[in-house]
Amino acid sequence: MTFELFIAGRYLLARRRQAFISVISLISTLGVTVGVMALIIALALMTGLQGELRDKILGSTAHIYVGRIGGFTDYRADVARITAQPGVIGAAPSVSEGALIIALKNDTSAQIMVKGIDPELEPAVTEIGTGMLTGSLAELSATEGVPGALLGKHLASQLGVTLGDEVEIFTVRSARMTPAGVVPRPRRARVAGTFSMGLYDFDHGYVFVSLDLGKRLAGVEDPQHIQVKVEDINQAPEIARRLAATLGPAYQAEDWQRMNKPLFSALWLEKMGLSIAIGLIVAVAALNIIASLILLVMEKSRDIAILKTMGLSSERVMKIFMLQGLIIGVVGTAVGGIGGVVIARVLDKYQLIHIADDVYQVAHVPFVIRPWDLAAVLVSAIVVCFVATIYPSRQASKLDPVQALRFE
Repeated sequence: MTFELFIAGRYLLARRRQAFISVISLISTLGVTVGVMALIIALALMTGLQGELRDKILGSTAHIYVGRIGGFTDYRADVARITAQPGVIGAAPSVSEGALIIALKNDTSAQIMVKGIDPELEPAVTEIGTGMLTGSLAELSATEGVPGALLGKHLASQLGVTLGDEVEIFTVRSARMTPAGVVPRPRRARVAGTFSMGLYDFDHGYVFVSLDLGKRLAGVEDPQHIQVKVEDINQAPEIARRLAATLGPAYQAEDWQRMNKPLFSALWLEKMGLSIAIGLIVAVAALNIIASLILLVMEKSRDIAILKTMGLSSERVMKIFMLQGLIIGVVGTAVGGIGGVVIARVLDKYQLIHIADDVYQVAHVPFVIRPWDLAAVLVSAIVVCFVATIYPSRQASKLDPVQALRFE
């Protein structure tokens, strides 16, 4: 142990007359601890929420949507061209339309989004295959009898339907003109299964049907989009631009980042605002360090004067007080870091914080700690604490021994 570190430790653990200084040092350490702990938990919350929403959205929807003027007259050929592109691992056609669904057995209705899919290609793009709770995705391919339909689990519960029950689906585009005016033309479907995608919008308001039935409900002859799944989601914007350039001027491609930009921008803004607000706790703790060191310099002015008369240089005196503040910062940061990681892990493992899934799309708050976020918090806290020691340490190094010992 160096001489400066020994003196700094003795000052921090002062007894008797200097006990008040130790209490202030303890409060400063606790302030750093609480600030670091709160900042780690807040960052873990926002990072986890953002990541969970991203995973849920990308599991329920495609990474890229490719559109074509006039529709895809031969979608299988276009799917083959798209899947041949580097970085693409799956492609499937789709058609979507807003609709009204009515359960025939109890006349319960709900507004939905009906999506026509190819049952063979869809699992390569979304997680509908693994999200099936009852029934089978293959039921949509049945060509005999009433066409099948897959309902979100909450939608099925709301309508009070189970496997085999029949429903009617109404869309504006499927209406027909009669002498009495425009009359909606219902399409009857059979509940062939239920699914859970983990997103409120899908589980409460989506119905999957075969591509042929979806085209009739949407009033189109060809699929509207081809959904694309890529190997690296961060490369989706670049792959979308390459697809649009490769396929031709009649094609357009839009990636998931662009489609969900308002949502993720809002989450990022919340994360930054929350981090800045909670980071002020560390700043307040740094002010406590300044106050405790200034009081210590005033209390130890006689000791400093004696040390300087014994030959201790001003630089070494300054080092003593800088080490003292740094010890407070390092101890507080270490304890706060450990506490924050442990609390975040417990909250995430046992899912202790629940939220409204109709607002945030997820039922509980996930906590995810990224190594870079943790390192940034720890280093920033130590740097702030170190900067707080500079002023009082310089004041201590400038102390004139003659003035300090004049009345002793």
